[in-house]
Amino acid sequence: MVRRGPVVLMVALLVAGCAAQQKGADGTAAPGVTDTTIKIGGVLTKTSASGYSTKDAEVGAKARFERANAAGGVHGRKIDFLGAEDDAQDAAKGDAAAKKLVQKDQVFALVPVHAPNFGGAAFLEQQGVPWFGWATGPQWCGTKTGFGYNGCLAPKQGAGSQTWWGRQVAELLGGAEGKSVYVQTSDSSGSKYGGTTISQSFTAAGFKLVGVNSGLPAAAPPPDWLPYVNKIMTSNGGRAPDVVVSVIAGTKFNVGLYAALKRAGYKGVLTDATSYDVAILQDPATAQALESVIAAPMFEPFESSAPEIAQLKQDVEKVAPGTRLTQHLAIGYWAADIFLDMLDKTGKDLTRERFLATGNGSYVYENAGFGKIQYPKDHTEPNGCGALVKLEKGAFQVAKNMKCFDNVPLK
Repeated sequence: MVRRGPVVLMVALLVAGCAAQQKGADGTAAPGVTDTTIKIGGVLTKTSASGYSTKDAEVGAKARFERANAAGGVHGRKIDFLGAEDDAQDAAKGDAAAKKLVQKDQVFALVPVHAPNFGGAAFLEQQGVPWFGWATGPQWCGTKTGFGYNGCLAPKQGAGSQTWWGRQVAELLGGAEGKSVYVQTSDSSGSKYGGTTISQSFTAAGFKLVGVNSGLPAAAPPPDWLPYVNKIMTSNGGRAPDVVVSVIAGTKFNVGLYAALKRAGYKGVLTDATSYDVAILQDPATAQALESVIAAPMFEPFESSAPEIAQLKQDVEKVAPGTRLTQHLAIGYWAADIFLDMLDKTGKDLTRERFLATGNGSYVYENAGFGKIQYPKDHTEPNGCGALVKLEKGAFQVAKNMKCFDNVPLK
């Protein structure tokens, strides 16, 4: 009996360990899930050769998870957040990071995923692993496992395409009748594609499209902006357009373009998706170039009086006092928020299969922070929601609160 004691103890420990790991109704174990915890990790572009970084999304996700844990978790389980891996804006590294999280760390899901060149989508889809974040490319579209908080921004021809940006600007200007728009993109495939969808957003709102220029090199800002400015300033029958939309990735590009347009006497509306960034206020020259520019974030601005934004600020301050609020932080926060809602609606009997069945089975979630998300519809089209922020006298102000509009088929 004494000799068999260690064996009996080992068996008891194994049985206890198996009991602690959550099993579904079919008896199969759910990776990363126990009776009291759910293991989660993310993939971000924390570092890159260009300096682009989405690392703040980790703080946003942690803040939302910590509030959930403080309230007792979801169905008695708290989120064990491992933090996020860095893909360094390299698709191969993103694939390796996803495999590490799933195969080695045994996470239940990936939250947040915020990496423009994320390379782990095919692996996660094949393994049936849910992932949540900011949909910025085609890898988010047509999946059953990828849940972008803004849907699919790269719809196929004939699928729904967003109209919110054009309609929000139209409402801001008191209507689009008789007003023209010019769209400037770079020669990258993503920028060109954005030029197509955003052009249609403005024409659907009633603007007259007077030009789309995709000849700008994406590698670096041009030494001379004059050729681009001349095209813009004469695009509307020899006159300047009422609105110029920049679909260019990078503040340096927008600063150069806007400064050159202002020197040429442009007085119309300048708008883009990336200029809502508190970091630009630290450089007087950059802030001056972006003065009066209207940014178009796909979440409710931090300057909003909405209770959901007050809650976000409170959550972030608890986990990281004094943290600067950025778009990337908001993206991590709202991706985590949607994941938690889907988790709650799945119920206590949790497996990946049941979770995905919930997410892909007429799932709807509305929140003033990001608008409205609907799956499976939003696997193939954007959620159609966004806000406008204007930089005035060195400070951001809400120009239009978050609002959702119907999509139209992409031509």
